[in-house]
Amino acid sequence: MPFRPVQPEKLSSAVVRQIEQLILRGILRPGERLPPERDLADRMGVSRPSLRDAIGALQDSGLLTARPGAGVYVADVLGSAFAPALTELFARHDEAVFDYLSFRRDMEGLAAERAARLASDTDLAVVQAVFEKMEAAHPKRNSDEEARLDAQFHMAIIEASHNVIMLHMMRSMYQLLRDGVFYNRQIMFKQRTTRQALLDQHRAINDALQSRNAQAARGAVHAHLDYVERALRDQQRAQQNEDIARQRLDHETGA
Repeated sequence: MPFRPVQPEKLSSAVVRQIEQLILRGILRPGERLPPERDLADRMGVSRPSLRDAIGALQDSGLLTARPGAGVYVADVLGSAFAPALTELFARHDEAVFDYLSFRRDMEGLAAERAARLASDTDLAVVQAVFEKMEAAHPKRNSDEEARLDAQFHMAIIEASHNVIMLHMMRSMYQLLRDGVFYNRQIMFKQRTTRQALLDQHRAINDALQSRNAQAARGAVHAHLDYVERALRDQQRAQQNEDIARQRLDHETGA
C-alpha cells in the first residue's frame, strides 16, 4: 500500500516554508529587513529558539543574510542572475539595449495579458494606485521620481500576472536597468512631448487592465515599448549627428 505514517512537522520547518513562500511570491524582496526576532516570533506564533533554527536554515540555503548589528535581511539573490562579465558586455554594446527591449516587449505583453485575466481586484488596485502616483508626479518634472514610478508600475503588472518565474526573472532585468546597464531611464523623461506620451501610454495600459481587456492590455504594452525603442534610436542618431557636427566645427575653427 502507498500510505506512510504522517510525521509531525517541526515548528522551524513551518517557519522556513512560510518565509520561503514570501520570498518566492515576491512579497519579501531582496534587501528587505526582517522584523526583530521577538516581534517576528510573536507574529508567527513560535518560540524564539524555533525561529532561530528557521533563520539559520534559511541563511544556510542563501535566502537570508545576517548583517552584524543591523539584523537579518533577504539575500540579494537577483545579483547572481547575470555574471559580471556578461553585465559588462551588455553595457558595451548597443545591440543589447534593443534585444532587451524586445525581450521586455514579449514578456511584459504576456504579463499584462495574464494580469487582465488572472489578477485579483486587489492586484489591480495596486496598479491603479501606482498609476495615480505617476499622474501626481507628472507636473513636478522630477525625472528620478518618474523613472522610479515607471519601474514600479511595470513591476506591479508583473506581480499581478501571478507567475513567480516571470516575477523573479523580470526583477533581475529591472535591476540591470536601475544600474544603468541598458540605458538611462531619466533621459526618457527630459522632453515635454516624450514625458506626456509616456504618461498617456501608461494610462492606456492601466485602462485596459482595469477593464480586464487582455488583448488591449497586451497591445498597449507593445505600443509603449515600441515607442521607447523608437525614442532611444532617435536619441542615438541625434548623438551621432552631434558628434559629427562637432568634428566639423572643430575643423572649421582649427580647434
